[in-house]
Amino acid sequence: MIELKSAEEIGRMAVAGQFVGELLAELKDVAAVGVNLMDIEHHARGRIKQRGAESCYWDYAPSFGRGPFRNVLCLSVNDAVLHGLPHEYVLRDGDLVSIDMAVGIDGWVADSALSVVVGTPDPEDLKLIEATEVALEAGIAAAQPGGRLGDVSAAIGEVARSYGYGVNGEFGGHGIGRTMHEDPHVANSGRAHRGMRLDPGLTIAIEPWFCRSTDKIKFDEDGWTIRSADGSRTAHSEHTVAITPGGPQVLTRRP
Repeated sequence: MIELKSAEEIGRMAVAGQFVGELLAELKDVAAVGVNLMDIEHHARGRIKQRGAESCYWDYAPSFGRGPFRNVLCLSVNDAVLHGLPHEYVLRDGDLVSIDMAVGIDGWVADSALSVVVGTPDPEDLKLIEATEVALEAGIAAAQPGGRLGDVSAAIGEVARSYGYGVNGEFGGHGIGRTMHEDPHVANSGRAHRGMRLDPGLTIAIEPWFCRSTDKIKFDEDGWTIRSADGSRTAHSEHTVAITPGGPQVLTRRP
């Protein structure tokens, strides 16, 4: 069931969104050559506890994972793109890391992600990250009241193709509000003017993610970490967005 939110409820989601945006900006600076992924994870745990927020990831147990997720971040490195389990790994020069997080504050949730290269970047990695960011902004711009969900998906897919990347259809964005994952599913490719109507009060997480040279994925043995099937680099960007009478409102903008 899709629950449309009131302006007051969107405002409460924006409180969570502001915290998520600020913390992601902070974590982007924490991620550096020589830093252990677990140090980034524990930094986030401390900030979430300090704020009195609740991680949406901790104890999350969907059908595809092996046991509950016991971290507050997804940290996906290089060919890993989604649901990466934080573990004992020290970031190396040129690593591409995607940081994804969702928290709830006073019963309302926000979800966002970014990708960054630590140390010396490969231009192809920067291009890949740029593509996800441009696709994200295109998807947001297409999320107009009275439009269709397919407008968002089509905008993302068009950007992917313009950069020469394929789009995987197994994982995409989603509705969000009182919980992290709600209806509807927001695909990263689709047909404009199709799908459900984008009514004011709809809140969605838009999250394009691309692999450099494939649209196929594989899972690690942990049941969580998703990688490109061919081992190529990957990137992921995400914002929580509310459809309002005046247009899309990004709730997780970073300072």
